[in-house]
Amino acid sequence: MLKDILAQAWEAMLYNRRRTAITMVGMAWGIATVVLLLAYGAGFSRAVEHIFSQWGINHIEVYGGRTSEQAGADKAGVRVRLTQEDVDRVWNSVPGITAITPAMFMDTVVKNDLHTYTWSVNGVRPEGLNILALDVDEGRPFNGLEEQQRAHVCIIGPDAKTKLFSGGYAIGETIRLNGVMFTIVGVLHPKMVEGENNINTSIWIPFSTMGDLKDTTYIDGIWFDYRGDNEVVEQNLRNTLAIAHHFRPTDHRAIFVANLQTQLHQFRIVSIALQVLLSLVGALTLGIAGIGLMNIMLVAVQQRTREIGIEKALGARRHHILIQFLAEALAITGVGGLSGIALAYIVSVAVGRITFYSALAKHAEDADIRLLISPTSVIVATVILAITGLVSGMIPAIRAANLDPIEALRYE
Repeated sequence: MLKDILAQAWEAMLYNRRRTAITMVGMAWGIATVVLLLAYGAGFSRAVEHIFSQWGINHIEVYGGRTSEQAGADKAGVRVRLTQEDVDRVWNSVPGITAITPAMFMDTVVKNDLHTYTWSVNGVRPEGLNILALDVDEGRPFNGLEEQQRAHVCIIGPDAKTKLFSGGYAIGETIRLNGVMFTIVGVLHPKMVEGENNINTSIWIPFSTMGDLKDTTYIDGIWFDYRGDNEVVEQNLRNTLAIAHHFRPTDHRAIFVANLQTQLHQFRIVSIALQVLLSLVGALTLGIAGIGLMNIMLVAVQQRTREIGIEKALGARRHHILIQFLAEALAITGVGGLSGIALAYIVSVAVGRITFYSALAKHAEDADIRLLISPTSVIVATVILAITGLVSGMIPAIRAANLDPIEALRYE
């Protein structure tokens, strides 16, 4: 029975080739639009994730501030200054921390035999390089022994290498930081940068060695990696430092906490909202194609009214007629859908990378948008397609099934 119904549907499609082809093109265009819009939304989400991941997603930075609330006998307006003791305190008191480092930074004069610049110099423990996802392209990172020995070694950014050595080999060369000699042991992989804040010219040295350039009694910040819920970790951090420095944990001005997961979560909400919006736009586009399919099927019902009357006179029941026309509509939808998905894959490959963050930042090509067609996107588009085909085919099929056989036989 099913085989006969499908054969009839196929014969009807072949009989009206031009009409069928035009309808299939509309369905293919509609499903391709849905898939490509979902792919764009996925590509946007991936680009945002990549922007954040270059700094390591599961890390938190904390900096001293000034209290804005009175805590017991302590008045508001007291400056909170972090120390190396706070690093040990946070490490021992906040569950989930996997690596931690004190951080010092300053702008200083960087010189070699030919050039002089004023760049940022940062002092961290060796763990700090991993916390900030600072990858070394040439040479090596400084190690724990050099940290203990206050060794005068440094890692430079790629732009610093280009400006100091005109792109030549820099490992083993020496530079002066505030007049103090340092040996270059590594060159970092480029980071995405925009505006004047160019981390690719930064210099990184062991935290202990930073004491030769700057007083490290009070540190500029604490950076750490962690596992677990970022909000719980941040709350434990605030509670720990609040007890040590006599401020309220709710006083967000006392310390400034940069929690990348919180910011990333906000962008993820925006990304999800964008994908929902693009799905609705795609569904509306596919709905227009569905209206075209419905119109064509209604015309087919009208043209084949006498044929329907003959089938009913020979014993065909309502559900037979219903399935016959519904099968034809779904066949058109299925062939158009497969063609549309194939078209979407071709377009995604042909388009390649769409300029996004690289228009604002250097070294940001990896954070541009690529049309990512995932199995989920295809499944969502297929579900929308199936619903559209079912609704568009059902109305003409019901009309055909409800025709009176006597009136249908009289139809000219």
